[in-house]
Amino acid sequence: MCFLCILLSYALSVHAQSHHKPWNRHTIDDSFEGADGIKLADVNGDGRLDITTGWEESGVTRLYLNPGLAKVKDKWPAVTVGNTPSVEDAVFADVDADGVMDVVSSTEGESKTIFVHWAPNDKEKYLDSNAWRTEALPTSKFVTQWMFSIPMEIDGKNGIDLVAGGKGPDAKIGWFESPANPRELSAWAWHPLFKTGWIMSLVSVDMDGDADRDILLSDRRGPSQGCYWLENPGSSVAKSQPWKRHLVGADGKEVMFLTVADLDRNGMIDILVTVKPRDVLYLRRMSRDGKAWEAFPIQLPENAGTAKAVGVGDINLDNRLDIVFSCEGAIDGRSGVMWMSYEKAVTDRVWDAHEISGPKGVKYDLVELLDLDGDSDLDVITCEEREKLGVFWYENPHGKEVRGQTVGASRWLAPTVCPLTPHPRREDV
Repeated sequence: MCFLCILLSYALSVHAQSHHKPWNRHTIDDSFEGADGIKLADVNGDGRLDITTGWEESGVTRLYLNPGLAKVKDKWPAVTVGNTPSVEDAVFADVDADGVMDVVSSTEGESKTIFVHWAPNDKEKYLDSNAWRTEALPTSKFVTQWMFSIPMEIDGKNGIDLVAGGKGPDAKIGWFESPANPRELSAWAWHPLFKTGWIMSLVSVDMDGDADRDILLSDRRGPSQGCYWLENPGSSVAKSQPWKRHLVGADGKEVMFLTVADLDRNGMIDILVTVKPRDVLYLRRMSRDGKAWEAFPIQLPENAGTAKAVGVGDINLDNRLDIVFSCEGAIDGRSGVMWMSYEKAVTDRVWDAHEISGPKGVKYDLVELLDLDGDSDLDVITCEEREKLGVFWYENPHGKEVRGQTVGASRWLAPTVCPLTPHPRREDV
């Protein structure tokens, strides 16, 4: 056999193995139960993205400081920022505009409250749990079962406001208006916008190119099932004028988490959303004003669980965007996290599926794509709620595979997002 044939045979063998071999998993924290979502921000100004997570079954909210390349594969330095019964989500936000990143937790169950965890003024004390102070947002108490909240500047004064949404018969989406003194939580005013069924995603993003932030959402249950965006009427009239609701797609479908990315690289932001039981729906933008969309379902492979979350990035460094998805119901040997690549076009119904997690784990959550180990490929950060895997990341093997080749790896690290708006999960926290 000629040398080139041997090389080709070896390459095909490695490619086939990469389809099925799970990636190495590195635990960030597995000391509690019910890890329920991850959010990123650089909280201490060291240039590395840190993590906050709510642990629903344990009723605590935690923060993890990225230790840097030398120790990134070890468990991360961590602190419990507050006790939060039935916590569903946690997000970073500088609530009082003092230049120090706080944490906001949303709780459901019997708690039905949004909590602000005030960070210590001295960033060197971030890991001192006694230096954190937790307060309930009074106007949030028992309004709904809170599922999600995001920081967003709405009225142009007093710093950031908070957009929040819930689930259940009294579910609503609306925003909390920051007062002149944001530390006076009793003065925050609640402005409901719409009734909802079960909010799964909230994203602050300029959907129509008019230089203000709109609210993109996915609603899992009820009469408004689907993906919508709420049009910001402008900071001066945000409290007095209605926010017009625009359908993006998936109406009447049980949608889960969504993300934004310019998947077809035409310069306009698209949306991808997971849909129960087994689809990622690609919602392709057809106009810059956000009023026209086309829908293309992408089928999950049979050996995966049911659809939960989705991320977009160039996983194998071939200069094409791929999809990473996570699952619930990953039982009976099914995978909970996989990535998919397309053969001909991003509108293909069936994409080529590749393993990440293997059969370990049952109920996964949000996924974030980030080069954690500095080898020029995107690793996958997520959490798992049922088998106590906790918060962790999967090490992408592709950077090592292409090292020394002519592939321009670093050019395609970040998920491609329309120039119309930066990636919301980075800028809005």
